Order: sequence, then structure tokens, then C-alpha cells
Amino acid sequence: MLSKNTKATELVEISTTGETGVSARYAAALYALAFEQNVLDKVVDEMAALGRLITESPELSRLVRTPFTDTQTRIVLNKALAAQGFSALVLNFVNVAVTNRRLHDLPALVAGFAAYVANKRGEVVANVATATPLSDLQRTQLRARLTEAGYGSVRLFEHTDPELLGGMTLKIGTKLYDTSLKSRLNRLNHSLKGAI
Repeated sequence: MLSKNTKATELVEISTTGETGVSARYAAALYALAFEQNVLDKVVDEMAALGRLITESPELSRLVRTPFTDTQTRIVLNKALAAQGFSALVLNFVNVAVTNRRLHDLPALVAGFAAYVANKRGEVVANVATATPLSDLQRTQLRARLTEAGYGSVRLFEHTDPELLGGMTLKIGTKLYDTSLKSRLNRLNHSLKGAI
């Protein structure tokens, strides 16, 4: 992970991010390379754009979910991403994921990188899942409640999950707060089964 030019104060610490396993290793490697090449802000923006592109493009989303990748898939993916203006560093990151047969993990790798960067910048990462997208008012109220709870600067990663039916799940580090209607109904169902 470390290059010969890395100073002791610039060491990449994987364990402090809350991310573990593959996404932490990929995130730390990309962060170290981008930092070393003085293109960190550009890579952060491009990785965020890549994450949005994966979720917004049905074709790319379908390609990422494909379990089998071949040379043709790599060529198509490289051309598509290069046409979008992604840098060589991000293209190489995606190619390494494809080479290591982790294309299906690309959304998790992108999210892991975002969490890693947020942690390095002193932000608390909160993953929020809701049945419908949060409004601006709800987002502001959630940030205010998290700040009141002592989480300081919070970076929200939002996604929708219609199966929640209502409410939300909030994951900060290893803590999971589940106020979804789905889990409430499951608890009610479980308690009713115990009463019979």
C-alpha cells in the first residue's frame, strides 16, 4: 500500500474507516495513489460521478451485475467510461476490479472509497436507507439530530429501498438504527406468534 515516497504522517490507515475487507483495501490503494499524484480531489469527484453513473444508467448497472466478464466487456466498459471523461487512474481502478473478477462489487468499492475519503476528512459516514427519497427538510432534520447526538460533521449516503415500506434504517459505523415499518411489522408478527 505504501510507496517509497510516502511520509510517516501521510500513512493510509485502513482500520479507522469502519470499512473492512476488499472495499477497504481498494479504497486505501486508490486514495494513496491519488494523494501521491496530487489528484485526490479530482479522483474523489470522479468516483462520485462513477457511483451516480452506475445507479442512473440501466445499461451500466446491468453490465456491472453480470457475473461473467470477458475481454469484450472490458473494452466496452473502458470506451464508455473514457467517453464520459474519467481519468486514467479511475479507469485503471475499474480495470483492476474487472481483472480481479470484482466488477459486480464495483458499487460497493465506489461506496467504500467515498466512506474512506469522508473518514480521512474527519466526517462521520451515515448510510441511510428509506422507502422514498428524503426531502431537503428531512435531510436537514436528520443531520441536526445526528449532530445533537454527538456525531459532529456527518456525511449522508442515501439510497432507497421500497421494501422498507416506510421509516428508515441508519447505519453509522457498526451501529444500526432501524425505524422502518418493515422491521416494526416483523417484530409485531414475531410477538404475536409468541403470544399464540
